[in-house]
Amino acid sequence: MPTSNQHETVIVVDVETTGMLPEKGDRVIEIGAVKMRGQQVLERFERLIRPDFLISREIETITGITNSMLQKAPGSRQVMADFVEFIGSYPFVAHNAAFDQKFIDAELTLFGRPRPTNFNCTLQLARRLYPDPPNYKLGTLVQYKHLTPAATFHRALADAEMTAQLWLAINNDIMRDYGFTFLPFDLLKKVSATAREQVTELLRKAAKDALHNQLDTTGNLFG
Repeated sequence: MPTSNQHETVIVVDVETTGMLPEKGDRVIEIGAVKMRGQQVLERFERLIRPDFLISREIETITGITNSMLQKAPGSRQVMADFVEFIGSYPFVAHNAAFDQKFIDAELTLFGRPRPTNFNCTLQLARRLYPDPPNYKLGTLVQYKHLTPAATFHRALADAEMTAQLWLAINNDIMRDYGFTFLPFDLLKKVSATAREQVTELLRKAAKDALHNQLDTTGNLFG
């Protein structure tokens, strides 16, 4: 993989949960995150979270996380306090970010620590940039980009590590194809929100503008 000059610090995150809907009482049972700047991993975060109710056999099978494991885990208040300290004010990256964002926001709100969370989504970026994969699941894109698969899918840190690889691959592909030497987080957010047929024009214009102007960085959660 070519060397990336993307130097903004980001938090690449993944959560495992008891279900799909925090508004219906589903909770985070594991959170994994990688703090990275360019290709350098600065720090990792991995915690199980006790939900205070039994999880289903289906969730145990999908994740490999058992009720026995969770009974010994700390509660959400303690873990989320540690997570807030870990993330600082940096923006997030996740695969299918809307899912992770709603659960992280729900856990923070539950314990009186609501805050804006600025997310970018590798799934949405891949949809704009790569027309060929059979689907846009994380495992499929890891294989499509010839990245290193995790030994176990559906564990939070392993999925965060693979998402981090995909984030770097996306950065490197855009930089190579359009001549960027630096890609701001905000520009990549615009790409993920732009229709696929308009992405090339957006990036060509941004690359041209970058030759004459210093591109701003984002650098924090608040967006």
